Amino acid sequence: MESCRVLGILSGTSMDGIDVAAADLRLDGDAVELRPLGDTELPYPAELRERLLRALSEPCGAAELCRLDTEIGQAFADAARRGVELAGGRADLVASLGQTVHHWVEDGAVRGTLQLGQPAWIAEATGLPVLADLRVRDVAAGGHGAPLAAVLDALWLADEPGPVAALNIGGIANLTVVGGDRPRAYDTGPGNALLDLAAGMVSGARADVDGALAARGAVRPDLLAVLLDEPHYRRPPPKSTGKELFGRDHLTRALAAVPPVEGPDLLATLTELTAATIADACRAERVRSAVVSGGGVRNPVLLAALRRRMPVPLRLSDELGLPAGSKEALLTALLGFLTWHGLPGTDPDATGATGPRLLGALTPGAGPLRLPAPADRRPRRLRIPRPTKEVPCTQWTS
Repeated sequence: MESCRVLGILSGTSMDGIDVAAADLRLDGDAVELRPLGDTELPYPAELRERLLRALSEPCGAAELCRLDTEIGQAFADAARRGVELAGGRADLVASLGQTVHHWVEDGAVRGTLQLGQPAWIAEATGLPVLADLRVRDVAAGGHGAPLAAVLDALWLADEPGPVAALNIGGIANLTVVGGDRPRAYDTGPGNALLDLAAGMVSGARADVDGALAARGAVRPDLLAVLLDEPHYRRPPPKSTGKELFGRDHLTRALAAVPPVEGPDLLATLTELTAATIADACRAERVRSAVVSGGGVRNPVLLAALRRRMPVPLRLSDELGLPAGSKEALLTALLGFLTWHGLPGTDPDATGATGPRLLGALTPGAGPLRLPAPADRRPRRLRIPRPTKEVPCTQWTS
């Protein structure tokens, strides 16, 4: 099958910027071949990010939601233009996971999910068709709509001795377990969400860069015990969460239950919380090895705490061909590619849906939609070849 050049774009729960990656993908027998072409991150304008963060915790009317949806869409359009450059000036499709602003979880079930970033702005800016709103179909089918990484992880790690855990540490941390009776995937708890919040409270910074604050502090066992008492950690999968739970109110209640905590000690304790909850999940899953990606790997203090607590060896995803910083953007590109070829982008064993589903809604580009014929079988593995000569685009150009 001829290749398809896809741009994957998203902004994670840390809301620190927009990740974009370009990739060539094609079906080859029982495999998807994915060749990364380049990736980058574009920071949100400071004022837009502040309004986004306020929308999570304060009343937000229809007018502000409209403005945010538009301005995020325009920011994603700028990122897509950059993605076209990464793709050598040509692409077939843009896949956008948008910006999650609310994930409605009630009694352990997801009732709805909201991602902003109007795809029409991307289509208008690039002339390319855009696949967006990727989570809600799985939610409508009874699933959690997250984490969607299970599809990529199950293909990518299909030939690894299992069970093996694929970990991603973004604002929320999630894991996929591959190589057991069936894939399992769920959100383990906070990744960087509480760390970023605490860094803002302590120093006014967006994040604890390089874990510098945490490195100066010591773990407070009393605070850690209060934080670990959160029921989410004990719920069976499938399960998902977000800043609706792991946000300012959660941290304020925990701090109110213990004597005053110094800033560095707070960061050290929250770093230990992220490491402990991820490691506990891996221990419960009896995995033999683990591969980690996401923004959290840039924090050496967090990575050291995770290695210390993990019951098994830990590798960076780069060692298996997927850049740790762009894995989620490449996942988004893969999800777009699967829908484009009539293939499901979910695993019901991972999300809890009633069955696999094609994901997303397509916005046409500069011309009519011309989808390829649906693939006749689902792929079983993901292959990431060594860099080769550039593969020409086959359909849409920009």
